[in-house]
Amino acid sequence: MDASRLIARLLAHRVLPRKDRDVLRMLTDDSLRNEVETRLATCGLRLLDHPYADHVALALARDAENPVFETDAEWLASNVGLPRDAVALLVLLWALIILPKRERQIAGVDAEGQGEMFGGATRKAEANVSVGIAEATLFEDFGKLLGGKGRVNISLGTLSRLGFIERRNKTIEEGPLLDLAFDYAELAPRILQGTLADVLKKRAAAAESQENN
Repeated sequence: MDASRLIARLLAHRVLPRKDRDVLRMLTDDSLRNEVETRLATCGLRLLDHPYADHVALALARDAENPVFETDAEWLASNVGLPRDAVALLVLLWALIILPKRERQIAGVDAEGQGEMFGGATRKAEANVSVGIAEATLFEDFGKLLGGKGRVNISLGTLSRLGFIERRNKTIEEGPLLDLAFDYAELAPRILQGTLADVLKKRAAAAESQENN
């Protein structure tokens, strides 16, 4: 397989599943992966891949972020037209869905019946342990902070169209791009050690209490 074919497919589809034949070959062939990453780098792009994520995608290279995002007036919130409140919602959903999922994957436990938000040490990448968030819960807990229910609904629609989330039966679930939206190693410590940590722990404790009652 030529590296250009995979890059072209990623550019056209924006995201590809790890089980895709071309993606699997790249992930298991170091020389092919190096060629893909080298070609991407010459265009100011980089491969987004995490061993626990179900998909791969492309992003701007770090040294290309300033020329793309920095304008005369301000620093752009994103290159897909997301306003700042939608970006804030995206970060929140990443914290509510991906962080607990990652902890369960690392701990090697199943999603059902788990109330723990943090912990574990053993790796388990095979199981799909992603758990969705009820829209009603999101509105109740964070609606006012994010501009009200109407504004949140608009942002949810935008995030859904872009592939970050999927909305099913009044539940917000992980879309193909949510796990790749942020650098886990960089953002997770900021969230777990920052102001969102207490909020996430309280939600986890409340969920566990409801399950035990």
